[in-house]
Amino acid sequence: MGLCRAVSVVLCVGMTTGLTGCFSTTRLVQKTMASQVYQTAPVDVVEKQVFDRDAAIKTLNAQVLVTATVGGSNTGEEKEYTAFKGYIFVQKPKEMRLILQLPIIGSRAMDMVTDGDQFTLMMASKTGDKWVQGSNKVVTPSKNGLENLRPDVFLDSLLIPGVEADEYVSLTETTRILAEETRRHDAVLEPVYELTISKLKSGHTLRRERVLHISRVNMLPYQQDIYDENGQVVTQATYENFTAYQGQQFPARITIKRPVDEYSLKIDVTKLTLNETFEADQFKLEVPAGVAVKKLE
Repeated sequence: MGLCRAVSVVLCVGMTTGLTGCFSTTRLVQKTMASQVYQTAPVDVVEKQVFDRDAAIKTLNAQVLVTATVGGSNTGEEKEYTAFKGYIFVQKPKEMRLILQLPIIGSRAMDMVTDGDQFTLMMASKTGDKWVQGSNKVVTPSKNGLENLRPDVFLDSLLIPGVEADEYVSLTETTRILAEETRRHDAVLEPVYELTISKLKSGHTLRRERVLHISRVNMLPYQQDIYDENGQVVTQATYENFTAYQGQQFPARITIKRPVDEYSLKIDVTKLTLNETFEADQFKLEVPAGVAVKKLE
């Protein structure tokens, strides 16, 4: 027997023994159970479902609890603020008003209004109300992540827009693991769709705008990733506890994460009315005469 053949025999015997004997190592991994019932739909049907849900809601009047968390890996710490009670009013296509109240006192801690392009913001402070105005789009980002908070962060996350005429879509299938509720049950492996929405940048290049993660059990979105022009995720919104309001499914909890700015907003909906008519001045916030206004770009 040649040397090469002898070495091959030893290796084969050793590997066989290792695979079946004392040379193997067993590790415990999370056990999953596949969803028993789920739906299948082509991309055009999934796209239409997203469009129909968006089109069914014209206005939104929500009582909410908003909890802000700032910080992350850059600072090495996170700070969570006390939840504020408040109200969010939305009137499509782009009008929005957000009012947050001071704990116990109930007076306005913040009042923000936008017409879709420009916004006006009032913030209460011990030295007097501070007023800010600027564009909905951040031109010069601030090192203070919360100063980059603009109305579009809420608008893009609260109501998931349908696909526009100049956007392109693709659909992929994958799965997600739903954590076990108790240790007596296996985690659930749930089939999901990922609907990628893109725009034509130039030539044959597509720029990813958004990705909707959709459960195939109920065909409702549980996450939306929003990208900037460089392909970086700037907003990640998650949706939980869908509830029927006026015949429409809407999440009772929305969490908005801004990974670049290192802050997140948890919005718990305590009461919701859809498609009511607002007063003409609902989205007007007048700056008092003689008050200094900070301009943001």
